[in-house]
Amino acid sequence: MAFASPAGPAGPRPAPDPQSSSGPDRLTDVPTAEPDAVRTAFVAGQGFELDGFQRRALDALDAGHSVVVAAPTGSGKTVVAEYAVARALAEGRKAFYTTPLKALSNQKYGELVRRHGAASVGLLTGDNAINGDAPVVVMTTEVLRNMIYAASGALDGLRYVVLDEVHYLQNAYRGPVWEEVIIHAPPGVDLVCLSATVSNVEELADWIRTVRGETATVIEDRRPVALHDLYLLGDKTSDRLLMLPTLVDGRPNPEAVSLDAKGLPRPGPRGRARGRLFTPRRPEVVEMLREEGMLPAICFIFSRAACDDAVTQCMREGRRLTTIDERRQIRAIAEAHVEGLTDEDLGILEYGSWLAGMEAGYAAHHAGLVPPFKEAVEACFAAGLVKVVFATETLSLGINMPARSVVIEKLTKFTGERHEFLTPGEYTQLTGRAGRRGIDDVGYAIVLWSPFVPFDQVAGLAGARTYALTSSFRPTYNMAANLVRRYPPDQAHHLLNLSFAQYRADSDVVRLEAQLERSQHALEEALRAAGCSRGDAAEYRRMLRVSEESSRQRPSMTAEVVAALERVKPGDVLVVPGGKSGGRVAVLSTSRRRGGDVRLRAITPERRIVNLGPRDFPGTPAPVGRIPLPTPFAPTNAGFQRQVASALTAASLQPAPSRGDLHGHHPRGGRHWRGELAMAQATAAASHPVAACPDARAHLRALDRADRLQRDVERLERRVKGRTESLARLFDRVLQVLEDWDYVEGWRLTPAGERLARLYHEADLLVAECLETGALDGLGPAELAALVSVFVFEQRGQAEPAAWWPTARLRQRWPMIDTIATELNRAEDAAGLPLTRRPDMGFAAFAYRWADGEDLTHVIGDEGLSGGDFVRNVKQLIDLLRQLGDHAPDAATAATARRASDALFRGVVAASSVVSPVA
Repeated sequence: MAFASPAGPAGPRPAPDPQSSSGPDRLTDVPTAEPDAVRTAFVAGQGFELDGFQRRALDALDAGHSVVVAAPTGSGKTVVAEYAVARALAEGRKAFYTTPLKALSNQKYGELVRRHGAASVGLLTGDNAINGDAPVVVMTTEVLRNMIYAASGALDGLRYVVLDEVHYLQNAYRGPVWEEVIIHAPPGVDLVCLSATVSNVEELADWIRTVRGETATVIEDRRPVALHDLYLLGDKTSDRLLMLPTLVDGRPNPEAVSLDAKGLPRPGPRGRARGRLFTPRRPEVVEMLREEGMLPAICFIFSRAACDDAVTQCMREGRRLTTIDERRQIRAIAEAHVEGLTDEDLGILEYGSWLAGMEAGYAAHHAGLVPPFKEAVEACFAAGLVKVVFATETLSLGINMPARSVVIEKLTKFTGERHEFLTPGEYTQLTGRAGRRGIDDVGYAIVLWSPFVPFDQVAGLAGARTYALTSSFRPTYNMAANLVRRYPPDQAHHLLNLSFAQYRADSDVVRLEAQLERSQHALEEALRAAGCSRGDAAEYRRMLRVSEESSRQRPSMTAEVVAALERVKPGDVLVVPGGKSGGRVAVLSTSRRRGGDVRLRAITPERRIVNLGPRDFPGTPAPVGRIPLPTPFAPTNAGFQRQVASALTAASLQPAPSRGDLHGHHPRGGRHWRGELAMAQATAAASHPVAACPDARAHLRALDRADRLQRDVERLERRVKGRTESLARLFDRVLQVLEDWDYVEGWRLTPAGERLARLYHEADLLVAECLETGALDGLGPAELAALVSVFVFEQRGQAEPAAWWPTARLRQRWPMIDTIATELNRAEDAAGLPLTRRPDMGFAAFAYRWADGEDLTHVIGDEGLSGGDFVRNVKQLIDLLRQLGDHAPDAATAATARRASDALFRGVVAASSVVSPVA
């Protein structure tokens, strides 16, 4: 494969003269301050001359102002925060350094310990509480918000609060916390807000000035290392890769425009579409970067599995990017990070293959990895040992991992429901890592050619470097309870009207109207897609839901089920109730496991291969049809499977053999009776005319989408109708729900309301109500861990949660929680409030087994849950259990919650919470 290097008139974007009076670094309303001894010592300790924007930001702090600093990634804006820390220490006061992520907090803690010593620096996150009374404390933003609402004594003497990554306030789930801190922080505290480059930073600073007083705005548009935007494509006519400048004189490169047009697929021989261009393979991209001296590189791929596959692909090519000495150092770093894990843990986490990739110079970085693995990757990449990291977008925020090159494989990502194009802000965050200050003269941002993304969109992103910051602020139940507890009514309403959301609200009406129109159109499309010529898809969905509900409480494996499965033959058509495998399946093969467990390998109409056993059938299975199998018999062959799936779709199902009178054959309501009923209902659903439609799944998805869109349309209509209402009136509706549910009486919290005010969770009222109704009482530690997990877990993608409860008590409690959630959603919908996320039982089995002492291998084994997801969910569960341990009204439940959190904090979870300030 031949390579073509970047050339031509479009070199790196020039960096403007920082001394020029018309340069890009801007400051508003900041008087020049004379440097004092603290500043002189601080500047001397930096070891380099400060940039203009850094000096002006320090001037603002010297003048006693808050400051908002907006600058590109890697430009050195944290110097301003470090100066605030130095000033606080010199004055004998405190500084709190907040970040949006635990990993960022851990990293900053280590940096500050190395600068100021362990005695002067503390760390407070959900995982760790280290030296919390220190004068400098690093913490997640939520920890500070909780301190403020609790009027903690730790706030005494606080001089500065650093809000790192303050643009995170637009995050839909956690962003409101930043606004709460800005509004409610003690009056004598100055803020140091560090932001990515956004187009409306002056608006943000104006709002902070309105809320807190004098606030300076310091803007730096110039990158510390110039960025070269490149477009990489494969040309079939020359069998080589072409790397072209994306922009020439600030405009889309005409050569790339021409190539992109010629590369569009055209009909070829036999009607097949053929194109001139192709997307370069990952090993080819790495090899080109190596030959052109453009490593180290971060390759962003918006899929965990694809990141892992990329490492495997590069390893398969047999190219090592490391020397013998580098491999030795990599192994030493990796072993140091996994020291707290057992050999069994390392085995289930596939440590061997992970380390082999690292030693060859390749690594994946995504949320599916356990923290010790991710931290080892970060350390090896920062040390220049690992040369290529394949990462999801989670790496783009904060963690200090600059590279010479950033490669973006696709400019679209899947959100769980649809593919979306990257925004300018996301593109800026990703490419912000390109170019290492003090090492590289230029950084490279490389986008790969894709047949689905025209070049003009690539060029548009490269030319649009900023984006507008928005607000996601809204009153929550916990926030409302704390406002009632701390302020009189008029002051509480006034504070809500001080939010950034209210500041920008008047400009949102047009956007809401456009959003409503789009939702109405999408609803019409969804209803059309849900229509089926074979029957009523809505009726079919109702039958499926009845069947799934009946099958949720599966009985223990019975001899009747095993005996029935032993009679099943390849070609038989069975019906499986509920779950991902629910519906009709055709049996491909049968086998018997050690211990007598019968297993069936079957295929669905969608050609999904499923493995079935006795536990998948709540009652006695019986064939409801039979299809002829193709010859020769080759059940693993794709063509064979395609023919079977097609025949299965077209098959007419016969009624299952009579199960007798369910009332007489088994006691009504008994376990066996429920199982046989579930099988009968599943068969009825599978026999519905829509079930045989090849587009049945699409019709069901369209119905679900239509339900969501109908709710969206109704909510949008209410929001547009009452858009002149303020956030304070939205707050009144939240209060009305709290009053209806007995958490507020007048302007006073009930005892339940006092407990709600101390519960910090996205499902705060749901958790509180489950506590108040006793749904969480009378359980053992492992049971409580399993039940509480429904509030923290959220299934990735569209997979259905596992319906397994390990004890009878849990099977009884789950309907109680589900009913409370349903009633709360109804109350919220009636009040025009956002709906609390439904509880999800998908992690309950994992939580129970881990809290019960089982090892990692048996807990996650073959369950398809990654180590990183397991650790993250357990940590979130521990955090909520600790809150319940502090605030549950029942003393026995509080004690059980503390025991449950202690039982969960072990093994890989404990090892993933270790923080070391040593470099």
